[in-house]
Amino acid sequence: MSRTTAPDEELVTSLLRGLEVLDILGSSEEPLTLAEVARAVDTTRATARRFLLTLEHMGYVATNGPTFWLRPKIMELGDTYLDCLGLPAIAHSYLASLAHEVRDTCSLTVLDGDSVVYVDRVKASRVLRVNIAVGTRLPAFATSTGRVLLADLDDERLHTFLSDLHAEPLTGRTQTDPDSVARMIATARTDGYAIADQELDPVLRSVAAPVRGKDGRAVAAVNVSTHVTRTSLEQLRESILPRLLDTSAAISAALTAGAE
Repeated sequence: MSRTTAPDEELVTSLLRGLEVLDILGSSEEPLTLAEVARAVDTTRATARRFLLTLEHMGYVATNGPTFWLRPKIMELGDTYLDCLGLPAIAHSYLASLAHEVRDTCSLTVLDGDSVVYVDRVKASRVLRVNIAVGTRLPAFATSTGRVLLADLDDERLHTFLSDLHAEPLTGRTQTDPDSVARMIATARTDGYAIADQELDPVLRSVAAPVRGKDGRAVAAVNVSTHVTRTSLEQLRESILPRLLDTSAAISAALTAGAE
């Protein structure tokens, strides 16, 4: 799914490259050398060095000379986004109550291109092995929250998403065929919720429902994630889903009231 409709001549190439450097550093588990950054951005070492030194000057990148890595200041960008979004502040107490009630981890995500981004997460006392934090991005097609958010797209945008889909399996149960993904999204549109069963991780199943704004469109999604050994699909639907739907409706109502 395209992230911009701006013509190429209106884009600032140097800014795009600088942001790409941040993405590359952020996706690496270890500090990167100048040569590694230059190779990843497909530019010269001299140009990559200017990007890195500029980002270091701004406080977003640190270096010990040979290698470069992100500094904590980068988190301010995400915090600013969340403050502007406002939704996590409204939803957090509802997520916490739901997590306490079902004793499983609850999350809030938004759709960004072909991914979902976690903007809030409340961990339950029963720990999951999947390490997901605020800011984590996951492919929308393979997640329960992604499916309910994709289900709310208009037909043209959904068609574009499915046409551009290049799905890679995350587990042996991940549905990657575009027709299968389309059917699951259509089911989520009809049912008002979606389930992902061992598609993101072999021991994880989750159920999600949309959070709707004043105009009735889905602006986010709430999910409950649980371990397959402690919650069957039947229990997910019969015990957890009703509580999840109540929570998503309550957040939607609070969000609408806050907009008035």
